[in-house]
Amino acid sequence: MKRSTLPLILTLIALPAAAHEGVKDPQVLARMNVMETIGKQMGTLGGMAKGEVAFDADAAAAAKATLEKASAQVLPTFEPPATDPHSEAAPAIWEEWDGFTTQSVAMDAAIAALDTSSLETLRAGLGGIGQTCRTCHKAYRIKK
Repeated sequence: MKRSTLPLILTLIALPAAAHEGVKDPQVLARMNVMETIGKQMGTLGGMAKGEVAFDADAAAAAKATLEKASAQVLPTFEPPATDPHSEAAPAIWEEWDGFTTQSVAMDAAIAALDTSSLETLRAGLGGIGQTCRTCHKAYRIKK
């Protein structure tokens, strides 16, 4: 992965914990928790890729496994068009459900393809996941 794109990827996926404060709709809270889990796991993997923490194949594999489970929950948690003033989900998600689904499936595939056995393969695979995050956030996320 190019070093210049990693900070952008990590910025796009990070969800501050404060965003959950005041959320009343349980479906929206569930979505936020799924996205927060994805962000945390990408942070773990990104930290290794950037050399901020030592590469650990076992920790990377565990992060990937958690990432796969969370990614599998994206469509089920977003399918109901629940709203909340604190939500960052754009109405385009439900207006363009097929496009959102395509992005979610692409993320699942990129995560499945991630090889966490070495630092080099981790770095090489994170770009594909980051691209799916960027594309989806650009089209389907409201920045608050």
